[in-house]
Amino acid sequence: MTTELPKTFDPADIEARWYRHWEENGLFRPERPDAEPYTIVNPPPNVTGSLHIGHALDNTLQDVVIRYERLRGKDALWVVGTDHAGIATQMVVERNLNSQGVKRTDMSREAFLEHVWEWKEQSGGTITRQLRRLGCSMDWPREQFTMDEHFSKAVLKTFVDLYNDGLIYRDKRLVNWDPKLKTAISDLEVETTDVKGHFWHFKYPLENGVTLDDGRDYIEVATTRPETMLADMAVAVHPDDARYTSVIGKHVVLPITGRRVPIVADEHADPELGSGAVKITPGHDFNDFDVGKRAGFQPAEMLNMLDAEANVCQTADGLVPEEFIGLHRFKRDGVDGARELVVQRLKEAGYLIPHIAKTKKGEEQELDAEPRTIATPFGDRGGVVIEPWLTDQWYVDAEKLAVKPIEAVKSGDIEIVPKSWEKTFFNWMENIQPWCVSRQLWWGHRIPAWYGYPIWGAEFPKLRPDKVGTPSSPLPTFVALDDAEAIAKAEEFYRQNWDLSGKDFVVVVGDEAGLRVDGDRVEASIRRDSDVLDTWFSSALWPFATLGWPDNPSPLAGEGGAPTGAEGEGTATMVGADATNPSPNPLPQGERASLFDKHYPNNLLISGFDILFFWDARMMMMGQYNTGQNPWPRLYLHGLVRAADGAKMSKSKGNVVDPLGLIDQYGADALRFFMAAMESQGRDIKMDDKRIEGYRNFATKLWNATRFCQANGIGASTSIAAPKASHAVNRWIIGEVVETKQALDAALADLRFDAAANTIYRFVWDRFCDWYIELVKGNFDEETRAVAGWALDQILVMLHPFMPFITEELWSKQGDRADYPLITAQWPEPQAEVDAEAKAEIDWLIALTSATRTAKNELGIAPGAKLQAFCASPSPLAKSVVEANAGAIERLARLTPVTFGEAPAGAAMQIAAGEDEFVIPLEGVIDIEAEKARLEKALAASAKEAKSLEGRLSNANFVERAKPEAVEKARADHAHHMAEVTRLEAALARLG
Repeated sequence: MTTELPKTFDPADIEARWYRHWEENGLFRPERPDAEPYTIVNPPPNVTGSLHIGHALDNTLQDVVIRYERLRGKDALWVVGTDHAGIATQMVVERNLNSQGVKRTDMSREAFLEHVWEWKEQSGGTITRQLRRLGCSMDWPREQFTMDEHFSKAVLKTFVDLYNDGLIYRDKRLVNWDPKLKTAISDLEVETTDVKGHFWHFKYPLENGVTLDDGRDYIEVATTRPETMLADMAVAVHPDDARYTSVIGKHVVLPITGRRVPIVADEHADPELGSGAVKITPGHDFNDFDVGKRAGFQPAEMLNMLDAEANVCQTADGLVPEEFIGLHRFKRDGVDGARELVVQRLKEAGYLIPHIAKTKKGEEQELDAEPRTIATPFGDRGGVVIEPWLTDQWYVDAEKLAVKPIEAVKSGDIEIVPKSWEKTFFNWMENIQPWCVSRQLWWGHRIPAWYGYPIWGAEFPKLRPDKVGTPSSPLPTFVALDDAEAIAKAEEFYRQNWDLSGKDFVVVVGDEAGLRVDGDRVEASIRRDSDVLDTWFSSALWPFATLGWPDNPSPLAGEGGAPTGAEGEGTATMVGADATNPSPNPLPQGERASLFDKHYPNNLLISGFDILFFWDARMMMMGQYNTGQNPWPRLYLHGLVRAADGAKMSKSKGNVVDPLGLIDQYGADALRFFMAAMESQGRDIKMDDKRIEGYRNFATKLWNATRFCQANGIGASTSIAAPKASHAVNRWIIGEVVETKQALDAALADLRFDAAANTIYRFVWDRFCDWYIELVKGNFDEETRAVAGWALDQILVMLHPFMPFITEELWSKQGDRADYPLITAQWPEPQAEVDAEAKAEIDWLIALTSATRTAKNELGIAPGAKLQAFCASPSPLAKSVVEANAGAIERLARLTPVTFGEAPAGAAMQIAAGEDEFVIPLEGVIDIEAEKARLEKALAASAKEAKSLEGRLSNANFVERAKPEAVEKARADHAHHMAEVTRLEAALARLG
């Protein structure tokens, strides 16, 4: 029995109600133990985050896929969760504490982490609540967090295994250092901004009277960062630069520090840029670091002139003058920094080469430096200039881990969609650099490494006789899963190296590595590394750690998994970390050991292209390393959502779009459909509120069509298969369902979301609402009601992945079927074929009606005006359709009568339907001459405007210099007027 729909479609009224129903009844993952699995994982958003338009796109596409596979009967699992977001979360909690007058450094690490967990429990669920508003059908009872107990266990195991296999190591290298946050950050967290700066030129004196071939006793160098000269270690010139061939291998003596540094040959120096000589500061520049290594400097020998806050510190050679020590690198709060003082001292000593510039009047003037716009790296969270900083960090040997993912993509075991991204993938992976995985934070997975007291040179205990003369690392390192394992490894190490006979020897964990001797008792203390792991390290395990790896059965289970309470609820404790999550993590009962086996590898990953290397590629590496399998066979990379003018969205530009505001205005279904319809194999999407409004109108059209069906006794279908049909129009709509379903399946198989959305859109709006309902109006017999109800049901099922809320509401109101809500209904299986005869008949009728309506519109004839039509040489199809559908032709096309024969002489318009030509007399219908005059005037105006716009668009100055939105508008206007020219010419041709 149908339930009458309200007259007005109100998205807000139905969205919260249906989402609550789905979630409370476990419908996002119904019990299907024997069904074929289908698994995707969401890119875990930051726990600090809130829904932005990129999330809306990414999660809409995933929800389309998972709802589609659920309807196809799969055991569809969409793993959901959040990332602990080390830097972002620590910043939020520190800011909250600071507002209370408390600093992080005022408390212990353990106390601070308690505050973080408290914040997470109270405020960390914003984005997950917002994902629900979007309609995401995620497996919420199994919601994951990268700091959950089982996940932490997976992270620590991976680190230890990689270390034991020689794939993780500690090294001194340059990192992106954020002096405000005092931590290394990844490339993804660096934003490059053009900043107005300067280019200074200096003289570096050659040693001991050496001169260049041109007689100069110095080498000219140029830099945008003069303060770094305090740590210069070389000057590089190109090996083929004839100006410097004679001094390669010689030395310069640096002003200010007096440091003697070599002149080295390296292709990094470009003879065409400036003087062709480059100052080399390997401890503070990524390119210089590589030059320094090629010149023979070991990283441990490279000079560092800045501390963690970017204040000048003494270099290892002690040559930085005292007046520089403690200065900030830049001018700050009106106080000159190291940069200003270096320039001042070099200028005073005559080593500054002035820049000669011309004034607006053409006069020459001397400046200390050449003004330049400089691409400058900033930390996206700290907001300060990033400093390349030489420091000890933990690194993953990404080059070795990249081998199998590269092979997988080349062999086709992993398909990247669109394929155009493969070239970028290979370029990055085949030139991959070591991956810095340590961060100087308190919040995160603490690195499972402990440092011990150095054995070499210790006065007591003595080295074992067989170890004498064998130096060891200054800091013995013990990588282990927990304190107990680290202590055991340390004890074994010391007993192997020290003579401890007759001694009571113990190892303890302390704040510092040390040695305490009290008579016969020897106590060695080891300290744990204070750093945490990069969040990309833990999220790289997401496809399998969320399914229970490395434990199997899953630690999410009440049976045989991680320790559980009486009700099968796990307690989320940080394994190997130094704080405990105070909140229980309720998990479902009855998950069996097959969770990982059944759902790994996943089936598909959908991701933005911007995290291809930071997340996607690393999941490939970790999936192969930890499981021996690729994490998924397909990777779909979508584009960015841009502002309406094509500009990248940013808060600074003020063009950020709030998806929740769009949902409030148009409904979640309209926003979702917009995202899917505009997603074209990775191309960027331009925001367009008008299109979203159009999809809201589309939903309203379906709503009203359903109300019309209800008013005519059309309810829910009782059959999955198509009903038997004899009427051509019913056989036609059944065939249209068959073709739509086939096209939809093909588009989704190819991940063509735009094609899929447009396929169902055309069927719903054009074929069903506009034509089928019009064709059957007034002829609702039993067959037609059955076919119409069945066709509407197929629409609701096929549209559901894109517009879940309105389709579920209409499904429920069309009949009493509480046992199978739409979300778990069956994907269409019409068990029918396209009826070629019915298709030809109805398509011909539609073509005749459309052509007539278009012609009337072009000539300004009232839509309801009835006209005569003549067809001199009708096809057999034309005869049969007209004979069988005379009433429909009169009602829809307003043609009556239709005569097979020659038309009378006089003004007329011509239209076509299929191969048939019709002549429609216009005498007495319109003023022919007046209409011709009107059309000719409009044609001339559009042709003139089109020509003017064409000239403007062919002008390179306009296209290159005008605002992008002005160029875009000109192109749109040109296309409009060209279309008008075509339309008006056709209209004039109709008048003869």
